[in-house]
Amino acid sequence: MDILADQVRGIVQRDIPRGATLAVGLSGGIDSVVLLHVLLRRLRIAPARISVIHVNHRISPHAGRWAAFCHRLCRDLGVKLRVVKVDVPRGNSTEAAARRARYAVFASCGADVLVLAHNRDDQAETVLLQLLRGAGPRGLAAMPVLRAAATGMPPLLRPLLGVPRKTIAAYARRYRLQWVEDDSNRDPAYLRNFLRHQVMPVIERKVPGAGATLARAARHQAEASDLLDALAAQDLGAAGGIRSLPLALLRPLAPHRARNALRYFLRCNDVVMPDADRLEELLRQALTARADARVQVELDGVGLRRFQDALYILRPLPRLAATFELAWNGRGVLALPQLGGSLRLVLSTGEGIAADALRPGALVVRVRRGGETLRPAPGGRQRTVRNLLQEAAMPPWLRERLPFLYLDGELAAVPGLGIDAKFQATPGESGMLPVWVPD
Repeated sequence: MDILADQVRGIVQRDIPRGATLAVGLSGGIDSVVLLHVLLRRLRIAPARISVIHVNHRISPHAGRWAAFCHRLCRDLGVKLRVVKVDVPRGNSTEAAARRARYAVFASCGADVLVLAHNRDDQAETVLLQLLRGAGPRGLAAMPVLRAAATGMPPLLRPLLGVPRKTIAAYARRYRLQWVEDDSNRDPAYLRNFLRHQVMPVIERKVPGAGATLARAARHQAEASDLLDALAAQDLGAAGGIRSLPLALLRPLAPHRARNALRYFLRCNDVVMPDADRLEELLRQALTARADARVQVELDGVGLRRFQDALYILRPLPRLAATFELAWNGRGVLALPQLGGSLRLVLSTGEGIAADALRPGALVVRVRRGGETLRPAPGGRQRTVRNLLQEAAMPPWLRERLPFLYLDGELAAVPGLGIDAKFQATPGESGMLPVWVPD
């Protein structure tokens, strides 16, 4: 049992910054109970640094009893518990829907690190599941011990990932711990349960230590996946981490290398990975459709569009009223979720809106309504915003969400297009340059 505690201690000391706060996912099952006990009683982490989260999926008739057990356990251990009830849609993928709901709760934990109790047997089962789904190296890498922070999610640590289930059970017996059993964990209708109770025992009888071998295979696949990511980063350069991908970067690549680069681009933008056939179709349309064809593909709520030989990622935005209008004092960063970005004014000299023109109460932000004109150059002619947008080669879906800045009812500036000559800062004069940053 000291080996289990020492292994967790080594991972915690290596991967958790000193003094960091932890959120521990507690289902009430044996794995999470042991994890919480080890952190508090063996590692002596101060309870003030730990918050515990129990997600009540409200699927089982015993869910209330499990939540009550978690309350008693946390009270005895002297640590705070937060119970969150979620609604899980029923259907063919109830298990996946429950997982999404659970991780949405974990994302809002507010801690520096999220700690979960997956063990080595879970890892072996995940490898088999991914094999049956036809996954590539990233899927076969299964679960990492430490997953870096992602959008809206803190770093995720699994300190029991190298510990077999039988060792966890022995620890629980030694310290006379109690836990709850989820009856659904024995239901063979779920593929993971079928593998756990009917497939893995047969494999282990024929190949002793198969669980450890599968977990080791996951580590090898993780290394291979890292190498593929490095190759994709080399192929795409800076384009891998932004929301648009020049297709000229993909065309010279061999098909398998282009698919790898596209997967990397999607993953860098937190897009749920499509299956192989859908990814292949996306790549085919992006590279071979006519130049004037409208290529648009929906992937799990995220849109992909092709415009001027680049692939763009579009996230859903709230519906926007044509009469949208907002007064602004011009200070700080103005978050505009309705438009999908943020706006700020940057102090400059000889460019931007003349600082003297920004009187209190004069500045209003609107959206395009049609018919707007702008005179970008002093002494130049009045231009329609429509023509300016076309010349700027701005994607059409961005044009409708672009903030228009008005002063005393007159269009003064459109970020990325220009400042009307009437409001421009003269050479040497202080100005405020509008900067629009899409999310």
